[in-house]
Amino acid sequence: MSRTKNGFGVSDIVLVALFAAITYLGISLFRIPLPAAIGAPFIHFGNSLVVLSALLLGGTRGGIAGAIGLGLFDLLNGYASTSPVTALMALIIAAIVTGSFRLFGRRDTVLHILFVAIIAGASKIILEFIYHVILALLSGSAFGPAVIASITSQLATSINAVSTVIIVTILYFPLKKGLEIFDSNKGVSKV
Repeated sequence: MSRTKNGFGVSDIVLVALFAAITYLGISLFRIPLPAAIGAPFIHFGNSLVVLSALLLGGTRGGIAGAIGLGLFDLLNGYASTSPVTALMALIIAAIVTGSFRLFGRRDTVLHILFVAIIAGASKIILEFIYHVILALLSGSAFGPAVIASITSQLATSINAVSTVIIVTILYFPLKKGLEIFDSNKGVSKV
């Protein structure tokens, strides 16, 4: 991709905006709310799209795309108070994805992508657990009940983690091929 001196070119901006929009739409068009002791969790594809963004665009660009897409969804759909945390978690997940991908020598075999997706899903479960414990503690719960409430609120996150593993493993290679075509034409699609 063409880059300016600071390493961020027009095609990068276009791709970040595209992936942010896809992430936003991925949550807006498909979500199933679930009951929980803490928060208002729902099943969605947002986390999968953050992982794909990080793998396909790189950690910084993918993290920015994920943070914008997930953060905007929260802002515009009644979750404004959690928008900063959601955006921060997207950046953290993108960093974890990038780090784990580097551990595999940036070789994108099916097995490596599967492991990166598993690491990302497990990381999201851990981050959400910690966040919900802190949220419960701040609302006055003792530590034990806060942990229990956080555990009971993990159903949607766990389902999203499993779907992340499946979706990322299936979609990574076709999307990578599409981006290679986009990039080889200096940002102009052959289609």
